[in-house]
Amino acid sequence: MKYFLRLLPLFLVICGISTQQSEAQQRQVLDKIVAVVNDQIILKSDIDARVTEFLSMRRGIEFSEELWFDVLENVIDNNVLYEQARLDSVIVSEDQVSRAMDERIRQLIAQVGSERALEEALGQSLVQVRNDFRDQFRREMKIQQRREMKERSIRITRPEVEAFFNRIPQDSLPVIPETVELSQIIIFPPQRGEAERIARQKAEALRDSVLNHDVPFEDIARRHSQGAGANRGGLIPLMPINDLVAEYAAAASALQPGGISEVVRTRAGFHVIRLNRRAGDQIETSQILITVDEEQLDEDFAINKLTAIRDSVLTHEVRFSDLARRHSDDRNSAVTGGRIINQQTGQRRLAVEELEPSLYRAIINLQDTGDITEPARFTFRDGNQSRPAFRIIRMNSRIEEHTANLEMDFDIIRNIALQEKRMNTMMDWIQELRREMYIEYRIHSPYASN
Repeated sequence: MKYFLRLLPLFLVICGISTQQSEAQQRQVLDKIVAVVNDQIILKSDIDARVTEFLSMRRGIEFSEELWFDVLENVIDNNVLYEQARLDSVIVSEDQVSRAMDERIRQLIAQVGSERALEEALGQSLVQVRNDFRDQFRREMKIQQRREMKERSIRITRPEVEAFFNRIPQDSLPVIPETVELSQIIIFPPQRGEAERIARQKAEALRDSVLNHDVPFEDIARRHSQGAGANRGGLIPLMPINDLVAEYAAAASALQPGGISEVVRTRAGFHVIRLNRRAGDQIETSQILITVDEEQLDEDFAINKLTAIRDSVLTHEVRFSDLARRHSDDRNSAVTGGRIINQQTGQRRLAVEELEPSLYRAIINLQDTGDITEPARFTFRDGNQSRPAFRIIRMNSRIEEHTANLEMDFDIIRNIALQEKRMNTMMDWIQELRREMYIEYRIHSPYASN
């Protein structure tokens, strides 16, 4: 258990903002110093909050003193890493902190369903959340950056991978499930002209109501906007300009505070933007967004284009990867020639049993290398946004279920061996750092009252 906990980097950030809030609530009741790392103090309420969060995320695990002290050791390790980050002058910019906070907030919004639901859960506005937790995020990011610097320095050689594999008893070798390597070309169907015209006209009429008929921007946004923040009068909280969609950012940046833009087209639809304020490279805006009716998509355009691309590969032997780079609307896979990559591991080999349902259904009839699906509709997701799209998928390779071996599975085995080496090296390194720092324990049991 304790080794597992020590491998949980930035436990507080992983648990999330809700944990930090529960810490603040408990700190009012249970403050007691349980450990000191150099000049950093660790409170009992901090450890109790982390233990509570950990238990809520791991069903079947019960509270124990061992668990409590494992969490304490993990927090001490993080404090040691923070001390080392300070010694090494690790710098985290304001922009990095803003991006990290915004990404974490976007993840939480996706979990609870809306900005309003998240604000209700946290008991404060997202603007307050950004202000209250900014220093904590900066601290945790410094710890993570120092950890990653060390991990990146850890390499593994082929002889080490072979030695790792040869230590595994033959009767304990894992079974590698059926895997595939796939590439895709994605086309977003364009809007039909009539839907575009109707949406733009509505956005222009709403803009006119604000500018020429003195209708409050917020009232229009609440009644008509189809975008983020509509329930708050269209408010988009303070964000780095670079985090906004390019067209939106350009139009908003050109305004003076209080100014209202012309109608702006982005992939989301038609926006009317008001700039509320600037703070360095960040801006706060409000928007009225009118989306384009998806039922008016020109699906035939996407199907015909993908059919022509497929024919170019199968009949005229044009390379799929070249066409993906040239034509795919998915920028992430286009740069790799359309290859679909596991976002968690970075691997190109995908376990068939772990494919998301729409992808599994699409390739179920592909058997041979070079087979390509017919164009098929699916929902393309990018972060918290989704939109209709069409794609064709190429089977690059298929490997049946088999017992692990170095010849076929070297990359998989190498990653496992590297993870083990990094784990052991990091634990040894942190122990060395501990010996160089002042660490004092001031508690012998979590049940102690004094």
